[in-house]
Amino acid sequence: MIPELRDIVPLVESGWRRVPVLVVGDVMLDQYVWGEVDRISPEAPVPVLRATLRDEKPGGAANVAMNLAGLGACVTLVGFGGGDREQETLELLLADAGIEPLLTAVPNTPTTTKLRILSGHQQMMRLDSEAAPVFSEADYRRLLERAFAALPGAAVVVLSDYAKGVLSEAVCQAVICEARKRGVPVLVDPKSQSFARYRGANAICPNLKELAAATGEVAANLDQLLSAGQALLPSLELEFIAVTLGEKGIAVLQRTSRLHAPAVVRQVYDVSGAGDTVIAVLALAVACGLPIDTAAQAANVAAGIVVGKVGTVPIQREELLGALAEEISLRMDEKVLHLDRLLARVTTWRSAGQRVVFTNGCFDILHIGHIRLLEEARRKGDRLIVGLNSDDSVRRLKGPLRPIVGESERAQVLAALSAVDAVVVFHEDNPLRLIEAIRPDVLVKGGDYTEDSIVGASEVRAWGGRVELIPLAGGISTTRLIAKSVASAQSNLKSKALSA
Repeated sequence: MIPELRDIVPLVESGWRRVPVLVVGDVMLDQYVWGEVDRISPEAPVPVLRATLRDEKPGGAANVAMNLAGLGACVTLVGFGGGDREQETLELLLADAGIEPLLTAVPNTPTTTKLRILSGHQQMMRLDSEAAPVFSEADYRRLLERAFAALPGAAVVVLSDYAKGVLSEAVCQAVICEARKRGVPVLVDPKSQSFARYRGANAICPNLKELAAATGEVAANLDQLLSAGQALLPSLELEFIAVTLGEKGIAVLQRTSRLHAPAVVRQVYDVSGAGDTVIAVLALAVACGLPIDTAAQAANVAAGIVVGKVGTVPIQREELLGALAEEISLRMDEKVLHLDRLLARVTTWRSAGQRVVFTNGCFDILHIGHIRLLEEARRKGDRLIVGLNSDDSVRRLKGPLRPIVGESERAQVLAALSAVDAVVVFHEDNPLRLIEAIRPDVLVKGGDYTEDSIVGASEVRAWGGRVELIPLAGGISTTRLIAKSVASAQSNLKSKALSA
């Protein structure tokens, strides 16, 4: 929905306020060999790849950190490495991205590495280098010391579990308990078949397969699976579970409700790393205090970007801004609403504790005076609704030659303004019916009115709202602009006649 997506744009532009994030989890080094296949080996019936490019990138929990850094967060990463060349390479890549790597080297345990061999967009093979996840108490103690040292400066913690041994039950509970003492939210990307080790976190973000394994339900029966996930919330002391549904988007399970953010459909080349992007966006949104439905929509947009890339490629802030702008533009008509849909949206806003502002007018030939009025009106609350006179209503008020611009076009122009959250067309001579239905917290009109002359003022005051008058931009009005244009045209015609 447009208003929610629009609200996240200033945060993305600011780099999410440079939020400090602590990531704890299984780090990896992703390696790629790219090439072309044009023949079959004479030694065996296998394709021969002629390598043309090699690349190395942070993977696993390190990719979560890269997504966070790409969006503008200040990231500290805690995990295990092998004290080998791969760990050194990984730390250099992370440092180059502005991430502080606090990796605990474990002798005789190689840094987890995944080598992918690709021809064009097609992955042909993956070769994993890793050891069985066996770490000593001393290893875990050193890891927790680093995590606890970074925790006081964090606004949010992400536990990124890839089942490589870092996030044991003891580590999860130690980090979650310490974070709760400090009031720092914790989000988990799970891999364990039992979610019990994540008890006390704020949220868990599984995919369908992971939720099915944790609940014992089959992924094919989506409604039953989501109900089973919802039933886990009280015993695990969670605020919500955000379930990634692939092409169906994200379902947010809360104790008494479910939310569904539909997917942003794009060309899919590679889904690897999409979950890392989703939890990165959700974590930043939670740290910045955004509603979870807003966070889920933004996470869907972000995931739609990374699945269009080949390999594990983290999202960048500029990419998300561009995709948000495109999505908002494509769905701009969602801000122009019939009254019944508007009232449903108002209910949602009020349930989130947001104040609703209402103003109205003809807005024929939008000018700087209108813009200033609407921007100032938006500052009086959290959501701005504009009641727009229909064409018939304008004709009755302004005369048979008005409006200059039709109601559909006027509504779309208003909807394109960032200050406006919703536009509703009314056909009466005044908006009293709208005001009584919406019951705004603030009623705004221009300074050419007096409070007693404003339609709906007494009603708004009666239910505890207030009336605000906004000073007009001096000497600017649609009527004057039209009169000036007509006078100029007449003067030009007169001059041409005299010179003829």
